[in-house]
Amino acid sequence: MASKIPARFRFRLLAAVLAWTTPFEPLLGTADQVPVRHMEGLMHGFLALRTLEGTRLADGEMTQVAEGDRVTGHLVFRFKDGSVYDDTTIFTQRGAFRLLSDHLVQHGPSFKQDMETSVEAPNGQITVRYKDKDGQERVLKEQHELPPDVANGLLFTLVKHIQPKAPQTTVSMVATTPKPRVVKLEILPEGEKAIASGNTKHETVRYVVKVKIGGVAGMVAPLLGKQPPDTHVWVLTGNAPAFVKFEGPIYDGGPIWRIELATPAGF
Repeated sequence: MASKIPARFRFRLLAAVLAWTTPFEPLLGTADQVPVRHMEGLMHGFLALRTLEGTRLADGEMTQVAEGDRVTGHLVFRFKDGSVYDDTTIFTQRGAFRLLSDHLVQHGPSFKQDMETSVEAPNGQITVRYKDKDGQERVLKEQHELPPDVANGLLFTLVKHIQPKAPQTTVSMVATTPKPRVVKLEILPEGEKAIASGNTKHETVRYVVKVKIGGVAGMVAPLLGKQPPDTHVWVLTGNAPAFVKFEGPIYDGGPIWRIELATPAGF
C-alpha cells in the first residue's frame, strides 16, 4: 500500500500524525524490569563496527565499573571518517536493573544528524541538543514520568540476563527524532547455535529486538515505510553469559551495521 502513496504525501501524512499524537501516550501491553541473574562488575572489551559486507567502519571500546550496586557503562565508537558515537549509562542492580541516566553523543558524517541526548530516569528529565536543517543549534527540554523499565544504553547488559527460554521480554526506551517519545522493545529468542573457540564449543542464543511504536503513529508507520527494522543480538549462554554480536541500526533511521568482538592491533 505504501508504494501507491507519493513520497511527498507520505511525509506530510507522517508529520501530521506525529504532530497530532502525544509522544508519551500510553502503549499497549506490559513491560518488564529484567531481574539480575549475575552481578555486573568490572569489564573492558574491544569492538569492531562493520557493514554487513564486512567493511570496518569504526573501532570501539566497552567498559564497565561497579561501585556497590551502582554501575557505570561506557560505549564509544570512533569512525574512520571522524564521526563519534559515545554513550555513558549509569544504572543500579538491586534485584532488577534500573536506569539512572544515559548520555549519548553522536556526531559526524556517519550520522544523519548530530545529536546529544540526556535521559535522567528518576526525575524524567530529557534533554536533546541538535542542529536543525538550517544548521542552527536547538535544545529540547521535556520532563515526563518515565516507566521503571526504561532501557536506554542497557540493551547489551539486559540480553545477558534474560532467561533464554523466556518467550518474550518487553522493556521501554526513550527514542529521539529529535522529539522524544517512549517506545517498547520486544525481545524474543530466535534459537540457539553452537560456536567454536579453537577446539572448545560454546552455545549462543540469538534474540530479535522489535520496536513497537504506540498510538496512531505506530499503526501507520509500517504503511509509510517508517517502521524501524528488527535488531539481532547474539549472547553466549551458560554460567557466564556474554555479548557476542549485534546487527541493526545504532541510531534512528540508520543503516544496519554489525558490532562484534575485536582484538586490539598488535596482538
